[in-house]
Amino acid sequence: MSHTGIAINLGLNANSVKTVLDLFDQKCTIPFIARYRKDKTGGLDEVAIENIQKEFKRLKELELRKEFILETIKSQGKLTNELSSLIINTSDIQTLEDLYLPYKQRRKTKGDIARENGLESLAKIVFNQRENNPSQVAFKYFNDKIKTKEDALSGARDIIAEWINEDLSIRNKLRERFEKHGILSAKLVKSKEVEAQKFKDYFNYSEKNGNIPSHRIMAVFRGVDEGYLRFAIEPDEALTLEFLERQTVKFRNDCGIQVQLATRDAYKRLLQPSLETELKNNLWDKAEQKAIDVFAENLKQLLLSAPLGAKRVMAIDPGIRTGCKVVCLDEKGTLLKNDVIYIHEGKERTEKAATTIKNLCTQFHVEAFAIGDGTAGRETEQFINSLNLNLPLFMVNEDGASVYSASEAAREEFPNEDVTVRGAVSIGRRLMDPLAELVKIDPKSIGVGQYQHDVNAVKLKDKLDQTVMNCVNAIGVNLNTASRHLLSYVSGLGPAIAQNIITYRKENGAFKNRNELKKVTRLGSKAFEQCAGFLRITSGNDILDSSGVHPENYGLVKTIAKDAGISPSDLIANEKVIAHIDWKKYVNETVGELTIKDILTELKKPGLDPREEAVAFQYAAGIYKIDDLSTGMLLPGIVTNITQFGAFIDIGVKQDGLVHVSQL
Repeated sequence: MSHTGIAINLGLNANSVKTVLDLFDQKCTIPFIARYRKDKTGGLDEVAIENIQKEFKRLKELELRKEFILETIKSQGKLTNELSSLIINTSDIQTLEDLYLPYKQRRKTKGDIARENGLESLAKIVFNQRENNPSQVAFKYFNDKIKTKEDALSGARDIIAEWINEDLSIRNKLRERFEKHGILSAKLVKSKEVEAQKFKDYFNYSEKNGNIPSHRIMAVFRGVDEGYLRFAIEPDEALTLEFLERQTVKFRNDCGIQVQLATRDAYKRLLQPSLETELKNNLWDKAEQKAIDVFAENLKQLLLSAPLGAKRVMAIDPGIRTGCKVVCLDEKGTLLKNDVIYIHEGKERTEKAATTIKNLCTQFHVEAFAIGDGTAGRETEQFINSLNLNLPLFMVNEDGASVYSASEAAREEFPNEDVTVRGAVSIGRRLMDPLAELVKIDPKSIGVGQYQHDVNAVKLKDKLDQTVMNCVNAIGVNLNTASRHLLSYVSGLGPAIAQNIITYRKENGAFKNRNELKKVTRLGSKAFEQCAGFLRITSGNDILDSSGVHPENYGLVKTIAKDAGISPSDLIANEKVIAHIDWKKYVNETVGELTIKDILTELKKPGLDPREEAVAFQYAAGIYKIDDLSTGMLLPGIVTNITQFGAFIDIGVKQDGLVHVSQL
């Protein structure tokens, strides 16, 4: 498979594409290639590298399909050199399937029956349109099965209809017409009006194919799947038939009339259903991919949310009847204490809750509050603010916290704690480090998707897993504190090796340097190459282990430090010295300009977390429910989900509001 084709299709440099494919062959991951092989790829980022991977997979599947088709046609004894060449040189799956159409195994068709009845030569005469009296010629084809001229001409038309349907040029022209001029029309299924109210916008809906945004396509498909809508998509039939007849009818004689009839039959019985299905599938594929991309982008934004960092946190999972679950966490997220307070059951219990909170804050030196934004979240926020403790308070999105609290991961971490305690811990940890906590939860449970339950589960999982991996490796992971779940997303590791790292850490204590990773079971040289640069050791015996500099370049850093007359530890974060380093001096066959510049940038601010700092957010005072709102208010809010049709905003009234895309 040529890398040149991929480069042309994606508009990339052919050598860069070849390099990426070679690195994939060497079991390199996308984050590793993007971060540590920039010189070889010409600085391609994760998106470009992932696109190369997807295009390679598409072309590989195309090649396998070609092999199958060539073998099938060959086994029929119908493979010519010309056809073989056409199939081999096709780069489009639809054209390939059009070429295969006449040879596809199928149930016996009307055309097949007509051929068996000896009518193929009559069909050729009619289709040629030179004969002025096809009815007279038809008498020559009478037999036991064909007893009238209409039998003969009807059979000939059946054969001609299949020829028209299988004509590559005609299919391509009609396909283009469907794409450019197709109208999607949806209608309500009779007697379903009451149950189908959520689809009322599509009860009598039509829109030109090219104008339909993906979320409307998915809404129509969902309505069809649930049995409330039916829909079609095709260009104007009369105009399309007129267009098609210009391709097939050469003369206005009796044969031309027969070809016109065959053309109409070919369109209505064969071409229209086939091309409509194809277009529907294409529309779905594009809409599905857009939905997956929107989900992935929202997930990325959430994973890269600003972390509070290593602070002592009191996390509260609000509740009414069952009370508010309170947990105190240390700087590492370790559970120190849990309790329950009641703030909705009278003055006595509220005063007791206030005393409990104040005592816990003093006892565990609490530095910030994390409050879940679900039921009773605003009331709990109001209660904590009323205590005047002068500590920052953060409302935390608790989507998926209940999923985590009942998961195997939570049971493994807190085997002796109730699910409510686990949920509160998750809320607190989300504030401290959203990425480290959210990787424990199935991304589909986090609530940032669009039609996530309608799309292909495997495609969605692959995209979200890659998104999580890119985010984890963009930030870097503390080797001595990271959970098994977080480690499993590090380039080159995975769940098994991540568990082996945890086991090694328990048996041998904290890692002192990156080289010690080589002692971990099953972590070989390739895995070390892929993961080492993304794993940080903050208090080890080599200061470079706390940075994003890959161990393969430690020698280069030491050379740069030596040339500057200082030690590597004195070079790190010494922006004045680094600014005067002549990077060109260190370019060689293995280390290029992009790598050296990356190293110098990393040395200026080693291990710098690219995420912003967490800032306490406050909803508008006195706004707790929808009844508190009035037209014209200007309110602060938090974007909780972005879709193609707008953004959902939480303004603290228990129900997110939609700001339509037309208002953004």
